[in-house]
Amino acid sequence: MNASHRATLAPLILLAIAVALPFVAPTYYVQFASKALIMGILAMALNLVVGFGGLVSLCHAAFFGIAGYTLALLSPKYDPASFWLTFPIAVAASAFAAMVIGALALRTRGIYFIMVTLAFGEMLFFLFHDSKFAGGSDGAFIYNKPSLGLAWMNLEKPVIFYFFILVILIAVIALLTMIVRSPFGHALTAARDNERRARALGFPIFRLQLTAFTISGAIAGIAGYFAAAQFGFVAPQVLGWHVSATVLVMVLIGGLRSVSGPLVGALVLIGLEEILKASTEYWKLAEGLIIIAIVLMLPTGVRQLLTLVLGSHDSRDAVTSPPAKVDHG
Repeated sequence: MNASHRATLAPLILLAIAVALPFVAPTYYVQFASKALIMGILAMALNLVVGFGGLVSLCHAAFFGIAGYTLALLSPKYDPASFWLTFPIAVAASAFAAMVIGALALRTRGIYFIMVTLAFGEMLFFLFHDSKFAGGSDGAFIYNKPSLGLAWMNLEKPVIFYFFILVILIAVIALLTMIVRSPFGHALTAARDNERRARALGFPIFRLQLTAFTISGAIAGIAGYFAAAQFGFVAPQVLGWHVSATVLVMVLIGGLRSVSGPLVGALVLIGLEEILKASTEYWKLAEGLIIIAIVLMLPTGVRQLLTLVLGSHDSRDAVTSPPAKVDHG
């Protein structure tokens, strides 16, 4: 079997493992896997602007938290909320917040963009922390998972919830792959690599980046909605910069120029934390050293291991060189 066939087979094997997991693993690990997949969605959302747009954002945890708070505020106290009502509202709220923040932050560049997004993230953190409408510093509880209106699709069951998240994850990967391979995606990466050249060719840089930032915020909202639904609780801490920084580490571990790389990064980081917590009380120190080693030895992310195993680049997941696309108009 040549490298191309092996590269095609690898995602199918991983999908088969994901499907089989609930049938062979205890409930705890099924719930743990659901959490990891949700964080993978958030990492892939951030990577749309970091890896493909060249914009380092430190406020994506805010979009993650806004969706969770939206679910909490719309949920009845004792009855499950309607998924079909709360989900689009939560995602729209995150997308709107991303559009407003992006419209202001994208007027800056470099370190100033990072600082502006950090400032907006902290503003939203203190808004929910100091306001009583959403529980203040104590956060808000969600006593029941949202209802799909179908008896056989009860999200209260961990296995059903896991498979639902898996389907959402696959849909997000398909959406992001379509975006980065589209003319829009090539224009976005062209602006990342050489903004002056892309602008000279007539690309609407601000509009491209704002659209990507808004889409990214919406996908972060999807992750935030399901995280709140899984844990039944949302607190101001989930909007903090440290969550955004953690997700950024997932992106770096997984690989910036890959759609699904950040998902791998999320699985690696969350799995690593779980193992180290059970092994040593100095797990934070050990985790930091391991992350540094990964970054130094695998500068393009852990997906570089796939290249070493398969003997070829994962071209299906990488983006074609933007300058080539730009030269063709």
